[in-house]
Amino acid sequence: MAWLDAHSTFDADSFAAPVIGLASTMADHDSGMHCHQRGQLLYTRQGCIRIDLAQQLCLLPPSRAAWIPAGVSHRAVMQRSVDYRSIYLVGDLCHGLPQQVCVIEVSPLLRALLEPMATAAFDTDWQTGRFAHLLGLCLSEINDAVQQPMLLPLPRDKRLTSLLAVPDRLPPTLHVLEQQIGASSRTIGRIFQRETGMSYQQWRQQWRLMRAIELLATERSLSYCAFALGFASDSAFIAFFKSITGSTPGQWLK
Repeated sequence: MAWLDAHSTFDADSFAAPVIGLASTMADHDSGMHCHQRGQLLYTRQGCIRIDLAQQLCLLPPSRAAWIPAGVSHRAVMQRSVDYRSIYLVGDLCHGLPQQVCVIEVSPLLRALLEPMATAAFDTDWQTGRFAHLLGLCLSEINDAVQQPMLLPLPRDKRLTSLLAVPDRLPPTLHVLEQQIGASSRTIGRIFQRETGMSYQQWRQQWRLMRAIELLATERSLSYCAFALGFASDSAFIAFFKSITGSTPGQWLK
């Protein structure tokens, strides 16, 4: 097991064992764009991680896990303090697991499995005994886990470059976007439907939801969230959040 700090370098591909575990608590960390020859399961025990992909934005809220298949370029950005566990699996162990990046619910069983796996020694024998059973159960739990809508597809059209230049900035309303890029609402709608599968309004609402979860998970106040996401009041933000998640922000945090 490696306990990683912000100044350490770590390459899971440099080890021979079929499973490599990693544990860390970091603050305000940016991994930079990279990829692995192994599949990676990244689990946040506390805090929130934003994962940038080639044409998607992925959010990893607390107590959830992201499955990142081998060879997928990604960048993990952590704000404030993030306590996480990670396991890296060789290709032979990844057959039957999702082929695309996804965020999954972490069952009580999977949560219990990840701690001993992430903290196991690098020379652990994963083919026999206790750790073979842990690995088998873990693979089954990943495969059966419920996926959550924490991925936001990003449009590729060059006219929308400015829209994506600052990931933390609230996307403008449709009327303002029309003026910014010199395109009609119908044209913008066609672009987003073709490249994201959503209308612009749907895409903007999903962005707001994911950003709301990120802000809440990094301990921003309700008023700060409402202001940053363009709501006229705290109550309007609460109503928006509950209409999508079924919970108020306070209930979701608990």
